[in-house]
Amino acid sequence: MGQPETLSRQLADAQHTEAVGGWLADRLAPFAEPLLLGLTGPLGAGKTTLARGLLRALGVGGRIKSPTYTLIEPYETMAGPVHHLDLYRLAEPGELEFLGLPDFLEEPGLVLVEWPEKAPLLMKRLNYLVALDYSGEQRTMSITGSGKAATRMLASLPTSFSDQSGPLSR
Repeated sequence: MGQPETLSRQLADAQHTEAVGGWLADRLAPFAEPLLLGLTGPLGAGKTTLARGLLRALGVGGRIKSPTYTLIEPYETMAGPVHHLDLYRLAEPGELEFLGLPDFLEEPGLVLVEWPEKAPLLMKRLNYLVALDYSGEQRTMSITGSGKAATRMLASLPTSFSDQSGPLSR
C-alpha cells in the first residue's frame, strides 16, 4: 500500500451529501472483493445521509434506516452485498465478532461503517475513510484512501460538489 491520499471538499447541504454518496457508489461498485468504508464525524454531520445516497445509487428501494439500534442492516444490491453498521452504541469492540463482522470482511461486498473509531482494529483495515463535519451551515467532507485504486478514485473526484450546474460538476 502506498501513502494515504486525502482529498477535501465543501458540501452545500444534505442533498449534496446524499448526491456524493451516489457518486461514491458509482466509483466503488461492483464489489469484486471485500471493501471497507468508514464514515466518521459528529452527530448530525451527514454520515447516514451519505450512506443513504450510496445505497439508493446501488438500487436499494424503500426505507433506508440508520442501524443505530440494530447495529447492522444488510442489503442485497446490484453491485453485491452491503452491510451497513452503526457503531455509535457499541459497548466494546469484541461485540463486532458476535455480529459476524469477520465473515463480512472475507467475502466480496461493501461494509459501510458509521463511527469506525469505536473499533480501533477495524480502523486499521479501512480501505477508505470519509470524514464529515459542519460548522453552522458550512459542511465539509474529506476522503482518505490508500493504494492504487484509492489514488485513482480520489483523483477522479470533482473539484466541487456544490457548483450551480449540479452537485457533482467539475
